[in-house]
Amino acid sequence: MTDATTLSRRRFLKSTAAAGGLILGCRVAFGWRGAMAAEGTETSMNAWLRIAPDDTVTILVAHSEMGQGVLTSLPMLIAEELEVDWRKVRTEMAPVDPVYTDRALGSQGTGGSTSVSDSFDGLRLAGAQAREMLRAAAASRWRAPIGECVARNGQIAHTPTGRGLQYGALAEAAAKLEPPGHIALKSPRDWTLLGKSSPRLDTPPKVTGAATFGVDVKVPDMLVGTVAACPYFGGKLKSIDEKPALAVRGVHSVVKLDAAVIVLADGYWPARKAIDLLSPQWDRSALTDMSSERIGANLRALLDGDGAVAHSSGSVRAAMQAAAQKVEAVYEVPYLAHATMEPMNATVRLGLDGADIWAPTQFQSATRDSVAGLFGLEPARVRVHTTFLGGGFGRRSEVDFVLYAAHAAKASGRPVKLIWSREEDMQHDFYRPTAMARLRAGLDDAARPIAFEAKLALQSILSRVFPGAVSGGVDPVAIDGIASMPYAVPNRLVEYAMAREGAPVGYWRSVGNSHNAFFVECFVDELAHAAGRDPIEFRRALLADSPRHRAVLDKAASAAGWGKALPQGRFQGVAIHEEAGTIVAQIAEISVEQGKMLRVHKVTCALDCGVAINPSTIEAQMESGIVFGLTAALYGEITLEGGRVVQSNFDSYEMLKLAQMPAVDVHIVESGAEIGGIGEPGTPPIAPAVTNAIFAATGKRIRQLPLAKSGIAGA
Repeated sequence: MTDATTLSRRRFLKSTAAAGGLILGCRVAFGWRGAMAAEGTETSMNAWLRIAPDDTVTILVAHSEMGQGVLTSLPMLIAEELEVDWRKVRTEMAPVDPVYTDRALGSQGTGGSTSVSDSFDGLRLAGAQAREMLRAAAASRWRAPIGECVARNGQIAHTPTGRGLQYGALAEAAAKLEPPGHIALKSPRDWTLLGKSSPRLDTPPKVTGAATFGVDVKVPDMLVGTVAACPYFGGKLKSIDEKPALAVRGVHSVVKLDAAVIVLADGYWPARKAIDLLSPQWDRSALTDMSSERIGANLRALLDGDGAVAHSSGSVRAAMQAAAQKVEAVYEVPYLAHATMEPMNATVRLGLDGADIWAPTQFQSATRDSVAGLFGLEPARVRVHTTFLGGGFGRRSEVDFVLYAAHAAKASGRPVKLIWSREEDMQHDFYRPTAMARLRAGLDDAARPIAFEAKLALQSILSRVFPGAVSGGVDPVAIDGIASMPYAVPNRLVEYAMAREGAPVGYWRSVGNSHNAFFVECFVDELAHAAGRDPIEFRRALLADSPRHRAVLDKAASAAGWGKALPQGRFQGVAIHEEAGTIVAQIAEISVEQGKMLRVHKVTCALDCGVAINPSTIEAQMESGIVFGLTAALYGEITLEGGRVVQSNFDSYEMLKLAQMPAVDVHIVESGAEIGGIGEPGTPPIAPAVTNAIFAATGKRIRQLPLAKSGIAGA
């Protein structure tokens, strides 16, 4: 048996971090004491928290807040063990430092739904260490046994005498003590904060406008710029007449780069007006004949050619020959843009003391190191100030938008805030790859699957970002979620054919799972139909050895009333998928008018993420993943023509309307398993759940997205 694909994206990131020696154990990473002296009026207890005389606790957050709720869930981990009054907790984005490395990613960054799972033990330990140091400080002051000193609600109480000291009065003395070695963390049955819905700490500043996003940054003597990059993949700037732009009032300068032009001005609108007056002459690359039609033909040819074996178990060929019934289908999904609400932007200031970067970035260490390399600075002299992110979805794991601003700041000699237009943002993305898959299966006399074969054709993301992770022609990200599917089929073969041509590709929310869940769950539904079985019962039989999956599927079916009478004209479809250690099942209830007008009325979602930290955030992330995936299923498509992207704004890259949003009913299944991720797993199941429901309603199989390709529009 060979298996290259049980190396999921999550496991891959962990293994590559280990290989590079970047995984820091809790004792080192979370026990860092840093400068223990008071910082202003606050005292640092460790790298993660400071305590002020007024008992306010400031918790540093090393992961980017882009709507997924880490600015609340991560502080909850510390606060639970610290035994602090939650109303006294404040947050602050952490600077770039090895202590803040995400061990799953091997760098300081946010992605792969790893933030809470990676921090789960370490942040609780940081809170527990600080608590024990505070207890020890109180015991020393009272000359009492530490066992008589109890931490509760932001103070240490001496139980025999009833005396009490607030944390603020103890912090300075406590910080001078050596952190204790072994600490037993609280049992979940003793949790008072974790596992319960808590209001998000980032909501008040976002409501009042106090929150600072990248586009809100203001720096003294700052110029504001915008960019026009070459629209043709691989193209370069040939020539440009700067005069029309320089004639616009408020324009400071025009910066020419290898493949882009930047206009700097007193504000965004003068810069935008000026750049629209320019007519850059581009040296078009050899890829100017690249088109969606050509790429599609290439993918189909790859399906017919040889592929690299990513997973092999049993004997697929022999099982196929012995099968009583064979089923085959080809599926296709398009390129997708990230389309974050806040377009790409960054602010860079270069000075004698180094460089400062204010950016809505997902990867702080990569941002720092890239700018340090550009300016020839030691990384320690580059300071990254992480702002709120107006959406990320993987796009802000790239550093291109920061480097553009850095180039402009270097050329102008002044701080620069560079803001991309929506058009530049959409046409210069790192897209979710377009992909095709041919799936085959063989059923025995009892209509049970005995053979499963899949061949995928798409570009490789890791070939660009982590080329060393591509082994034997297999990109683990490209086939994530398909060879590792939980269905018990004894003979399986998964092959991957790497496409070499196409648009730039990158991480998109749920990455390979976004298309592989569609491929697998639609195909399993086709197998259930071929077997004459109910889609859920068919899946349950294949999940006999996967009790967590089965429990999640059962919960979704029960909550959705599967098998019971529905309102007239309504139909249901189901899908289940695992990503980042979290299992999600979704049942979509839909209606289709005149065979083409689709309305998704309700989505019932059940999930098992092992340990639920903040249930309200989990529910919100499932809702978010559903609307993200449903938008893509209905409308999402980036097409290429003449070597460039056709779509440029929301008129051609449509979003789901508020009136089209279905009711979402979320159910958390508590298993006590290892904690999983939340930010991405809600996205993959929705497209197949909806398309399977469309089959139930119309008898028409949807094998290509978006749904408009099949003549179906959102009502």
